[in-house]
Amino acid sequence: MRLTELRLPPPAARLTARPLGRHVLTPAVPWDVQRRRLDKIMGSSPLPRGTSIEPTTLNGVPAEVVTARDARPGVTVAHFHGGGYCVGSARIVRLWAARLSGRARCRVVLPDYRLAPEHPHPAALDDARQVLAALLGGAAPASAAAGSVVVSGDSAGGGLALALLQAARDAGQPLPAGAMLLSPWLDLTADRRAVPDLVRRDTVLSPDWLAACAAAYTGPADPADPAISPLLADLAGLPPLLVQSGSDDLLAPDAGRLTAAASAAGTDVTYTRWPGLGHDFVLQPGVLAAADSALAQAAWFVAEVTT
Repeated sequence: MRLTELRLPPPAARLTARPLGRHVLTPAVPWDVQRRRLDKIMGSSPLPRGTSIEPTTLNGVPAEVVTARDARPGVTVAHFHGGGYCVGSARIVRLWAARLSGRARCRVVLPDYRLAPEHPHPAALDDARQVLAALLGGAAPASAAAGSVVVSGDSAGGGLALALLQAARDAGQPLPAGAMLLSPWLDLTADRRAVPDLVRRDTVLSPDWLAACAAAYTGPADPADPAISPLLADLAGLPPLLVQSGSDDLLAPDAGRLTAAASAAGTDVTYTRWPGLGHDFVLQPGVLAAADSALAQAAWFVAEVTT
């Protein structure tokens, strides 16, 4: 049996995730070292046979297009990787993207947006807006209609995806058919030590690392700016949202607050929280049964909202 076909129970998954929090996602390690280590750990999983990865550029933003062998043309998921806006790359979400492409028969675009502290806010959001404009405006290869595009993101990428929706809405621009927010980081002003038991249970994230990322990304700006903390923005007038998190995720309170506030604002929200799972568990399909379940839900959502 190949490693990618193993199914680990949640307690074992917590143990395998612990090295990320101790040796990679920590302010004691320089950003460039964190980036190299994260790419090596998360980008080493073999992809399903027949997966293609093609480099491209979307309005000046480098990206990868991940496509399964039997993907159908016309449906696109643009997924923004996590990493606290300071680390991460398209490489770390290739496995999830390849599995989603195969399950939903869509292509998955993985932008490599600019990272802090070299490029603080609004660089990442500016890049995300360029990517969406390319996908919807005809400047990208095989550009698509808004009804066939879904925006997605995990962790900080989830916050970036939500901020992108709000920016497009406020500018009166076409909105994608929906958005998937996986373990999203949505409020950079929140006190992550407020629930000590949650701090203890999440083996990936720490309040210190999130604080370092927030300071690097925000720079001289106000972290309460809704473009930085999109949970603090108006949540009306958005397309349908799929929100996924684990109960042991340090950022789970953001997912719960978003669901309540967006529902109150009239936005269609589907929220699922898996017990006993920590941050970004969804990125391990083929390893965790819960991640397989989350992927199946994501594929359902893509089919449900696209035309």
